[in-house]
Amino acid sequence: MVRTLAVINQKGGVGKTTTAVNLAAYLAHLGKHVLVVDLDPQGNASSGLGINYRSLQSGLYESLVTDSPVYDHLAATEIDQLHVLPATPDLAGANIDLVHVDSREYTLEQTLATVSSHYDYIVIDCPPSLGVLTINGLVAAREILIPVQCEYYSLEGLGQLVETIDLVKENLQPDIKILGAVMTMYDERSRLSQAVFRELYRYFPEKIFRTVIPRNSKLAEAPSFGKPILLYDRWSKGSRAYKRLAREILSTEI
Repeated sequence: MVRTLAVINQKGGVGKTTTAVNLAAYLAHLGKHVLVVDLDPQGNASSGLGINYRSLQSGLYESLVTDSPVYDHLAATEIDQLHVLPATPDLAGANIDLVHVDSREYTLEQTLATVSSHYDYIVIDCPPSLGVLTINGLVAAREILIPVQCEYYSLEGLGQLVETIDLVKENLQPDIKILGAVMTMYDERSRLSQAVFRELYRYFPEKIFRTVIPRNSKLAEAPSFGKPILLYDRWSKGSRAYKRLAREILSTEI
């Protein structure tokens, strides 16, 4: 049965897309069939996997708004068993186009249902906001992964995010759960990183991954080459961390 993970944090710059891309890459590398759904109109997950989203004629937007078959818009990557449902610039208009659609919060879930049987994991890279697209991502998912940067500002808004997830669970999707929070850009030498880690337990007691993602220049460089860290520098600290995270998530399979 497919596991659908929404990677979400309404604050930008916390390693959300980096986590979605590299986690998906390692899940595929470890033998799973994986689909990355780029729900962010900025298209960073698409470009981070080598897809020039600005040159695409179609993508996720068409499947959401025009009921065009998902299969017509899937893109392959350099990693076997890893596909992308890419964003295009048109996706920014979906926030408006979906407003008058009946049961608009379920549009993405219904769209992905047509292909979900072909994948072990669907990883949804949500926008850094709590708008219509993000709500669709939460409703379509069954598990929520929250990257949190090791800075105090990144803790701001976590309460609102948890409240939003609770509202979605109560009113739209009773089956979702918070899989856990993962610390990103962690510096073990920094007292601040350690303090943020402790503070995070207030929000997610018993739901923080043991794996922490270090601050790593190779992770920052990889997207500019259109590659996940697995292909850019698989022996870097960042790459080894995402491999551990993927294994940790695999260990939670039922």
